[in-house]
Amino acid sequence: MAGRCFHVAWIFFSLFYLFFLPSHCFYLPGVAPEDFKTGDPLLVKVNKISSTKTQLPYSYYSLPYCQPDHIVDSAENLGEVLRGDRIENSPYTVFIMRESRMCNVVCRKVLDKKAAKAFKEKIDDEYRVNMILDNLPLVVPIRRPDVENAVVYQHGFHVGLKGKYAGSKEEKHFINNHLAFTVKFHKDPLTETARIVGFEVKPFSVKHEYEGEWNTKTRLTTCDPHAKRAVTSSESPQEVEEKEIIFTYDVEFQESDIKWASRWDTYLLMADDQIHWFSIVNSLMIVLFLSAMVAMIMLRTLYRDISKYNQLETQEEAQEETGWKLVHGDVFRPPTNFDLLCVYVGTGVQFFGMILVTMIFALLGFLSPSNRGGLMTAMLLLWVFMGLFAGYSSARLYKMFKGANWKSITLKTAIKFPATVFAIFFVLNALIWGQKSSGAVPFGTMFALVLLWFGISVPLVFVGSYIGFKKPVKEDPVKTNKIPRQVPDQPWYLHPAFSILIGGILPFGAVFIELFFILTSIWLHQFYYIFGFLFIVFIILVVTCAEITVVLCYFQLCSEDYQWWWRSYLTSGSSALYLFLYAAFYFFTKLEITKLVSGMLYFGYMLIVSYAFFVLTGTIGFYACFWFTRLIYSSVKID
Repeated sequence: MAGRCFHVAWIFFSLFYLFFLPSHCFYLPGVAPEDFKTGDPLLVKVNKISSTKTQLPYSYYSLPYCQPDHIVDSAENLGEVLRGDRIENSPYTVFIMRESRMCNVVCRKVLDKKAAKAFKEKIDDEYRVNMILDNLPLVVPIRRPDVENAVVYQHGFHVGLKGKYAGSKEEKHFINNHLAFTVKFHKDPLTETARIVGFEVKPFSVKHEYEGEWNTKTRLTTCDPHAKRAVTSSESPQEVEEKEIIFTYDVEFQESDIKWASRWDTYLLMADDQIHWFSIVNSLMIVLFLSAMVAMIMLRTLYRDISKYNQLETQEEAQEETGWKLVHGDVFRPPTNFDLLCVYVGTGVQFFGMILVTMIFALLGFLSPSNRGGLMTAMLLLWVFMGLFAGYSSARLYKMFKGANWKSITLKTAIKFPATVFAIFFVLNALIWGQKSSGAVPFGTMFALVLLWFGISVPLVFVGSYIGFKKPVKEDPVKTNKIPRQVPDQPWYLHPAFSILIGGILPFGAVFIELFFILTSIWLHQFYYIFGFLFIVFIILVVTCAEITVVLCYFQLCSEDYQWWWRSYLTSGSSALYLFLYAAFYFFTKLEITKLVSGMLYFGYMLIVSYAFFVLTGTIGFYACFWFTRLIYSSVKID
């Protein structure tokens, strides 16, 4: 447990690593390269077993596999623990650099009823075994039938498979008990040392046979290095029954032209790369075209309005004011529940800062997938330290609304959103505990998260709020009347519910294609490393949220409805509703989750994501509309 807990010293070391590591390199593979000489022992580690059908990871040794004499846990960072990684030493000890070996016997297991049932359950749920060598995850190369000489890589090998014997209708469970490892290395011609650049495996199910009684020196007749009899197929597979199973493996070393700095390229190569690129470019062009049209319409309309209003004032024509100028005495009137609005705006600023800085680090290569858990750890730490900006922005807005109790609003900003997310997370974690999964966050890590929240984030929110509340507030461009005017009846297309729902379509449309690949990487256990395109999509999202909110806000003011504060937040924030609906569509069309607990986990986590997306997009729309209203009302002459 101690190895799994998150230490405070590691926090500050991570911050130093993130902020002060030289940034002239574009790609940082996560660990320093290690040179191996011929004959050096290699350390193979086992990680969790995982399934896309259940989304519940388990420790490798939760199954009755062969075990080393002493199981040693590797120290995991915060992100790895939250991902459910459990990295331990393995019984695969005969890994000697550049020395290929056949038919190494790991152990002989005699399964009882309980062990056989455990294997069968994991085979039914299509669990995969994950291993690591020199920080490289184990992959299974699979040829694509639709593309010539194309290979895709499956992360981890299946525990086993189900099948039928020829002429039989009964389905059996077969276990992959023979592993043919291939370790690829790149040799340095000057020093004769080598670096590992690939770790692949081909799993087989083989019913091993031998003569006589079993002992440590028994030679197999189905896999014998002396007779050069190797396992090349699963023609005689090993059933999972209450009988013995012999686990074996081969190790082959292959020299490769791939250099160490490029060894992750095969892992990060997406199978549908052409579709991905085309979709992103297509989305970019559509959104840019719409943005240009919106900008042109807004600039021409506003220019005509402002010129007309100022011309009327100059000529002193006693004509009645119409349109958005008519509500100038109410447009900056504080809304109902303005304290809650301040809380959500502050939280949105915190999210925006976290995502922006995370994107920059990812673009510089600091958060590559080779640094397991690095992305999640960085996001958590940045969220904590961005509390300073959350407190500042919420306090500034609160003071503008003539609020006086800044300590109360600060406490709500520091607690409301994290408490909601933590409550959902706690319930989901309890469900995972009930399934005895390694994905359950240990108590020590949970305590560390609470410590980060109340020990660092909350004080920083108070510091930011104190600074923000002390600064003088900018005066409104126009004075607010003492008596609020009545809002006239609105046409159906400007009804709050309709306009809010319409406003969320365009921001969601800007990200839904990229969202597909993000969901695939999360729930189908694939790597995601197209942060360049993700950053472009993020910029498109910001621009789209701002423009659609400004347009609808303008129409609202023109119809003499001055209650724009909450409307501006909800207009772009409604895109979160479409995100959650798309997540439900993805669940029923792309995933094969059948267990109730797994479904609850999926929708629980996607609810958290949608809530965060609502806060982020709502804040962007609010600030865009806030800037817009101040701009137009400061551009006209008001008596």
